Amino acid sequence: MLSGQGLQKLPGAWQLMLLGDGSPTRHLRLLTGHEVEIELIAMEEELQPSKEAPIEVKELKPPLLRRQVWLKCASNTLAWAESWWNNIEAEKHLQNKHQPIWKSLTQGRSELFREVDGLALVDANWLESKFERKGPFWSRHYRFFRQDKELTVIREVFSPSLELWLGKTHRKPIKLTD
Repeated sequence: MLSGQGLQKLPGAWQLMLLGDGSPTRHLRLLTGHEVEIELIAMEEELQPSKEAPIEVKELKPPLLRRQVWLKCASNTLAWAESWWNNIEAEKHLQNKHQPIWKSLTQGRSELFREVDGLALVDANWLESKFERKGPFWSRHYRFFRQDKELTVIREVFSPSLELWLGKTHRKPIKLTD
């Protein structure tokens, strides 16, 4: 996934947003000129991850905490995100529940490594309702590592409103080339 092989049909700006190792909240702020506001949907213990959770969630040490948020810039809802954490790590890193994860994790200036594990198109009525756009929507999931240890798994789904800044993208499955 990290190589971007076969994704030439996806415009360059979208490739950077979906496959880059930069902070999406920082990208959203830079694109829109507005601070990213977090609307907390839920943050609760999850005894057993759902079957829709990325497989990498199984690598986290239980008990787990699952956090879900909307990412907004001004009045625009630009993304939905969920993350899974070991409870102890969540207590350490998510003290301000309304702060973007990137900001929480980089306060101590310690080094992080992000690995993009999956890219998908997601179709869901509840996303269409909140984004006020028809799906499918680009999604990715990735892990953060610190000192070779998996810290969290994050999934993000992006609003087509981002096309205003990133350019048009065809939201159709991409056939990977050999």
